[in-house]
Amino acid sequence: MRVDLLTKEYPPEIYGGAGVHVAELAREMRELVDLRVRCFGAPRDEGGVFAYQEPRLGEGANPALLTLGANVAMAAGCAGAELVHSHTWYANAAGELARTLYGIPHVVTTHSLEPLRPWKAEQLGGGYALSSRVERTALENADAVVAVSGAMRDDVLRVYPAVDPARVHVVHNGIDTSVHGPDSGTDALLRHGVDPGRPIVLFVGRVTRQKGLPQLLRAAFDIDPGAQLVLCCGQADTPEIAAETAVLADELRDRRGGVVRIDGMLDARSLRQLLTHASVFVCPSLYEPMGIVNLEAMACGTAVVATATGGIPEVVVDGETGLLVPIEQERDGTGTPLDEKRFAADLAAAVNRLLAEPESARAMGAAGRARAERRFGWDLAAKRVHEVYQEVLARR
Repeated sequence: MRVDLLTKEYPPEIYGGAGVHVAELAREMRELVDLRVRCFGAPRDEGGVFAYQEPRLGEGANPALLTLGANVAMAAGCAGAELVHSHTWYANAAGELARTLYGIPHVVTTHSLEPLRPWKAEQLGGGYALSSRVERTALENADAVVAVSGAMRDDVLRVYPAVDPARVHVVHNGIDTSVHGPDSGTDALLRHGVDPGRPIVLFVGRVTRQKGLPQLLRAAFDIDPGAQLVLCCGQADTPEIAAETAVLADELRDRRGGVVRIDGMLDARSLRQLLTHASVFVCPSLYEPMGIVNLEAMACGTAVVATATGGIPEVVVDGETGLLVPIEQERDGTGTPLDEKRFAADLAAAVNRLLAEPESARAMGAAGRARAERRFGWDLAAKRVHEVYQEVLARR
């Protein structure tokens, strides 16, 4: 069976969890199907991987139009495939075009939903309405939808009630525990000015409203000043959120020491070392369909403090592999806490509890590692996706 996997991100051009998912899934799927990967960006040297450039549409062209231009070329390359599988709205249009043009099944994996990320209007302007339309069309017409968590499945059916529930399947994100595991080295910490001998509270994520970084920075005023706060910040969605985050970080530094900010995508070894040496990994997300980064922390044997939202409770077991922070959220799609001060206080209290109880934190870290090994292998995810393919083709 020839399957064409359609994605914006693929190594080495990865900036988020969806890219990690696609890379790991592709590695395992090659053992099960004749796989071609179609992605955005510079040409790749890897066999069976084809990259597509966004067209030049002139100065001021909306980024969403550039994405659709690449999708047209990507769909043209799908001739001869027996099934296409797209990831995120950035590639959904290519899958829908291939489904229509060649009469082949289209499987969509949902890593998030556009209507639940309204802040993207700041980033895309009118392109946000276009990205939402693309996603809706793809999901409602797809032969199957793969949700990365049970909570994600619930969101799909709530936001897009026209989607047949029988066609929405849950396949959790995975983690390769042979690659992601404890690393006792300290060179990455020293290179970035992190003291290995002092407790570390670690955040890793993009600078976007859904990741809850502003909420963490507000909570950090009440986090034990004896601990370092290490912020590994990826790409910012907009200049506005970047500026807001910078102001909060500067205010925090004026009040306490030990605030270290590391900008840009970390290499795998540096990330492993930081996760391993962290006393607590904190995930303050307001919207998180699954959260691969929590699995990465667990695989490195680190206790997790995370928001009890989205698919996170399906990964982090409260009181066993970490602590979940309750949250009551706005229903307008932003996920904004109804009580910002209470959420920040609860977040700080959970972090401080594990800082004050290092033995408990170590036990939770060990339990997290065992859970990652037992429940979240990419080989299991790939087999489940392959079953979805077979079910879709059997219906044809």
